[in-house]
Amino acid sequence: MEVLRSLEAMHEWRASLSPDYRLGFAPTMGNLHAGHIALIHRARQRSDKVIASIFVNPMQFGADEDLDAYPRTLETDLEKLKAAGTTAVFVPTANDIYPDGLAQHTSVDVPGLTDVLCGASRPGHFRGVTTVVSKLLGVVRPHVTVFGAKDLQQVLVIKKMVRDLSINTEIDIVPTVREVDGLAMSSRNVYLSQKDRSLAPLFSETLERVREQVAESLSGIDGIIAEAKATLTNAGFVVDYLEVRHTHDLSEASSLSQETAIFGAASLGNTRLLDNRIV
Repeated sequence: MEVLRSLEAMHEWRASLSPDYRLGFAPTMGNLHAGHIALIHRARQRSDKVIASIFVNPMQFGADEDLDAYPRTLETDLEKLKAAGTTAVFVPTANDIYPDGLAQHTSVDVPGLTDVLCGASRPGHFRGVTTVVSKLLGVVRPHVTVFGAKDLQQVLVIKKMVRDLSINTEIDIVPTVREVDGLAMSSRNVYLSQKDRSLAPLFSETLERVREQVAESLSGIDGIIAEAKATLTNAGFVVDYLEVRHTHDLSEASSLSQETAIFGAASLGNTRLLDNRIV
């Protein structure tokens, strides 16, 4: 497995590939868990060679968020990627990605899908995501790019960006990988205290209960959501949002004739949990 630690090395590696090779790509921020490795496995199924990237992207963090504290475990990550059969790993520096600094860097905005859910509570977050992903796709030029379904809004935003900007890659969505108790795997789960970790599965359980109720009928949805929020709040969660929206445009669900999902975000202690359920 090759480790490409500069933009120049990345360009050289990409240029060396035979045009006959199909390339799969898994962009990550590191601190890898089984969910990330599932992305590598899917990319291997869809490609001849697989490249991952590890970059903690400062543009997608707000001023009061956990950029400095975000777990960085590069050497362990590289071992996991090698064991999973990754061909190469791109590990750029912030200067590679933002040579003139964040304030002077061109940004990519996706309208509509970024104004709700995480976009409403984390202003500028998705601008950082789409900017760095568009840049990575431009450098790597993969045939297929894999993302996890846990960050469903992010995937929908990226799919729209790729379509709108005519970026020549296929976006493949890998189902959420969960712990035995149902908690969606996340790099931020390491922040959970022992007590909070034992309580955290209630979040995914609550979303699943809402999904089951909504699948029968959208009538009474306001009461269903209110009850679910109360359950979480009474248990000690701080609910950011719990909403039922259509996945094609993230509009509020008015019927079940189009694909619909339950989207939720809540904090437990200092840890933000994110999850969703397709109805």
